[in-house]
Amino acid sequence: MVVRGGQAARQATAARLLARLAADVPDVQVLDLPTPAFWPFRHPLLPSGLDADAPLLVWAPDLHEAFVNTQTNATRLVTTQPLYLLALWAEAQERFPAMRLLGTVDPEALRADASEALDGRGAWRQVSWIDASGDDVAPPPAAATPGTLPDAFRASDPAARLAMAGRNLDRARTPAKLVAMASVCMEVNDLDNAGDLLTEALAAAPDWAAAHFERGKWCLRKDDMAAAADSFGTATRLLPAFPSAAANWGATLGELDRPDEALAAFAAALAADPDNPQALNNVGVVSRELGRLADSETAFRTVIRLTPDLAFGHYNLGHTLFLQGRYQASLAAYQAGQRLDPARNPVQASRLALAKLATGDASGALRDLQGCTTNLPRDYRRQLLGDTQSVAWALLSAAPDLRDWRVVGDWLTAELARA
Repeated sequence: MVVRGGQAARQATAARLLARLAADVPDVQVLDLPTPAFWPFRHPLLPSGLDADAPLLVWAPDLHEAFVNTQTNATRLVTTQPLYLLALWAEAQERFPAMRLLGTVDPEALRADASEALDGRGAWRQVSWIDASGDDVAPPPAAATPGTLPDAFRASDPAARLAMAGRNLDRARTPAKLVAMASVCMEVNDLDNAGDLLTEALAAAPDWAAAHFERGKWCLRKDDMAAAADSFGTATRLLPAFPSAAANWGATLGELDRPDEALAAFAAALAADPDNPQALNNVGVVSRELGRLADSETAFRTVIRLTPDLAFGHYNLGHTLFLQGRYQASLAAYQAGQRLDPARNPVQASRLALAKLATGDASGALRDLQGCTTNLPRDYRRQLLGDTQSVAWALLSAAPDLRDWRVVGDWLTAELARA
């Protein structure tokens, strides 16, 4: 159970629930855990030697503090990810069926750091929410924890985070601190040290899914796709309720041209999180590559339903519809994607142009192609023009009577001759 609401209201509601639980289950054991802010930096999270049949209670005030992470450079330590932590609790619930978690959260903090909770995705589906009533009191600033790992991952400066994480590691080289330090090293592009730290963490905790997941991310940074697939696959087997592990496993298998295995991995991700847009998008891409266009269309339409403002959901649907020969519908999907894409991706703009050509608007197609290729770097422009010409020839083969095809075809030939 998780109580959400203003600070005073949620604390009062949680106090009543704790008192009721103590009265109803007098022998309940409250586990001695640190506050949630420290959960990402602890492995294992639960103490050893617990009785699987005993009534256990995990008290988690301000659960949202576990998800705070200000890392940069598209880096995020996996143990701070809400879907990871909730998957860990889902697994613990299976091992200890009499265990209960009672937490409190600030809804606005969840909106900022754990939007999956608001959508009820993944293990959040298993959470029973209790809305606290009463005056809404703004939460105080997070408790000062100078020099600790929670403090490090709240720092705005990666260099300060690196220094704090290093001092914590010097005090104790635990698996959790090794993985945290490895993540910060990846954030500042120190991949050699990150790899050494992850090797040490896995030697100490070979069955920890988070360490394998972080190693998978490191392997991607090193362009070792096969090793990344192995790491993400191991993380998936160790923590099947964590959908990101399976989604990344499937993505790497797809890059390795193992599409059937990739689809199986995506199915595992969707079993844990049926509304995972990343996994659904990848299902659409791999299904399209296998020629399963109906499955691809279904996946992309679901992505659009879940994330209607994601430009590439619309772009991907447009590509699939184009391959089906449904050119008018393809054009509409590409136009929807472009309206949502402030960067006006040149590749997608060229595909939109070809959808216009396929629907009989050759002059509009030519204008779009000229506009999206004019200022590109020379090699990129040559490649894009060549790819566009190949698709245009395929379109002519499928529709030999296409009106005004030469308006675009002749321009492409001339531009490639000059490129």
